[in-house]
Amino acid sequence: MSTQVSTALDTDVVVVGAGPVGLLLAVELRTGGARVTVLEQLDEPTTESRASTLHARTMELLDERGLVEELGPPPPGGPGHFGGIPLDLTAADPGHRWAGQWKAPQTRIEEVLGRRAVELGAELRRGHRVTGLVDRGDHVEVEAVGPGGGTVRLRCSHLVGCDGERSTVRRLAGFDFPGSEATRELLRADVAGIDVRPRRFERYPAGLAIAAPFPGGITRIMVHEYGREPARRTGAPEFAEVVDAWRRVTGEDIGHGTPVWVNAFGDACRQVTRYRQGRVLLAGDAAHVQLPVGGQALNLGLQDAADLGWKLAAQFSDRPDPALLDSYHATRHPIGRRVLGNITAQARLLLGGPEVEPLRAVMGELMEKAPVRRHLAAMISGLDTPRSDRPSPGTPAAAPRASAPPSRDHTPTRRRTTMERLTGKTALVTGSSRGIGRAIALRLAQEGALVAVHCSANRDAADEVVATIEKDGGRAFVVQAELGVPGDVHELFLQLEEGLRERTGGTELTILVNNAGVMGGVAPEEVTPETFDRLYAVNAKAPFFIVQRALKNLPSGGRIINISSGLTRFANPQEIAYAMTKGAIDQLTLHFAKHLGPRGITVNSVGPGITNNGTPVFDIPEAVEQMAALSVFNRVGEPRDIADVVAFLAGDDARWITGSYLDASGGTLLGG
Repeated sequence: MSTQVSTALDTDVVVVGAGPVGLLLAVELRTGGARVTVLEQLDEPTTESRASTLHARTMELLDERGLVEELGPPPPGGPGHFGGIPLDLTAADPGHRWAGQWKAPQTRIEEVLGRRAVELGAELRRGHRVTGLVDRGDHVEVEAVGPGGGTVRLRCSHLVGCDGERSTVRRLAGFDFPGSEATRELLRADVAGIDVRPRRFERYPAGLAIAAPFPGGITRIMVHEYGREPARRTGAPEFAEVVDAWRRVTGEDIGHGTPVWVNAFGDACRQVTRYRQGRVLLAGDAAHVQLPVGGQALNLGLQDAADLGWKLAAQFSDRPDPALLDSYHATRHPIGRRVLGNITAQARLLLGGPEVEPLRAVMGELMEKAPVRRHLAAMISGLDTPRSDRPSPGTPAAAPRASAPPSRDHTPTRRRTTMERLTGKTALVTGSSRGIGRAIALRLAQEGALVAVHCSANRDAADEVVATIEKDGGRAFVVQAELGVPGDVHELFLQLEEGLRERTGGTELTILVNNAGVMGGVAPEEVTPETFDRLYAVNAKAPFFIVQRALKNLPSGGRIINISSGLTRFANPQEIAYAMTKGAIDQLTLHFAKHLGPRGITVNSVGPGITNNGTPVFDIPEAVEQMAALSVFNRVGEPRDIADVVAFLAGDDARWITGSYLDASGGTLLGG
């Protein structure tokens, strides 16, 4: 066989795989002005509709791109389920335009997305099987076998694998892909010429059976035998295998039917540790493999593409932002992990035998409660995850290069979301394992920042904060260092810079929040030199040297926010020494604001009043009533009240504020 080497093609992005995920990614890249070539090993589009269910979040994304009408629009898909237990997905948000689920065969989705991608200028090359790739650091070289058997080599800036659960890109690039192999499987076949009654997740003593009539006289059959491990086979199962399993489970014979398509899928659960490795990225089933229950796999993959597309296209604009591209992994990996978790739970309920019946009964009782239905429906619909869509056309992140062709009239106008306010920013919040610091960390992460959650000793609490952030689609990591002791700042920044470098490739810190502190809580006569020194070491000395050390990490336009106290403005004799340390914080703020002004770095302090920090006194109604009376709002502060103020100071809206003390005491300083 002869080898033909093509002239190197200068393209921005090569997308491997022309399934729904790869084609939507191509649409997004072209909309953002990036040049894109799609390589697909199949000579013709698939005729198999493995997936056909679209959920509310995906419909929302498709609608904003003007694609819903082209899809049909899709008809409603009826009620959903959780592990085979009926669940009305409209419970997630009954007022949402696309509440529930919608039916669109994969073949139709690929047809519409493929046509849109080509209209926008994407190059779609079918019959190209990728055989090699090399990340050169400044570009990627891709090798493929073309339709005639010749070798084609392409050079691109970035390569994205959207080539499914057996991803060649994932294998060639060496992505770590931990998880578990399938221990159960469902056999599936589209069969013509049979007449069996429809059934939905019908459980028999020996297994589970599903029969769904399709237009054109086709019936989709799915069957699972309890306790039966996946067969060792190299390809799709034979139709005879489906016939035998259906007979053993239901007692019915479908052997006279004509199979149109047969396959099997199992409950394997794997996810790559990183969605990006240098200039190679993964999306869809190339990044995560799961039981395709309830259509979540397709929807998860399409949402991957929607998040990645504009972030990757932005790298070819006049102002590329590498941190923005890093946020793809930070946003989508925790969402993927959460979806895989709920799919694993559903697999146990769906494919388990008689041993799971008590669990199914309990789940059925719980799902009769509205909050449970709402929670599960939002989880499946994707409405419980934050959105991070591309900015409206014309904003810096989306502006294409002057040489890029226009994106025609298909470019939708998008609303900006809170996830975009601090996207690409990094933050350190000291003392953020509990109380006000915890609330600040959660809020900054919600705004899109990568947050370093600091603790002195309680690592479990800090880990819980990170888990909460990641569960909500944010990104964070823990740094642990005791403050107020020799070497504290050095140890803190060793871990901080290591964590930043691992996640962003650099050590830039854009937001510093000095929140950690200790209180005295004793009468002035009882303050010892040791207590006094400890208060100053943690509350005043550590913040000074943290700011000093951070100066080499803070870029122009950075933010420093110091948590002061209302006690610097009103008296409490029990906290004289503590109030003195917070007075020092206000002076640190004032003088550093003057010093750092030429660099565009703002420095401000926030003074909380009485704030519920979870201590036992806030469990005493009488004490809370007395404390609440000090505020003009007649309530005690909550940590989120302070976090909202900090989030404001951390954002661009506060660019003209520096050297200020912001009273966040709920009007306590206004007097009686």
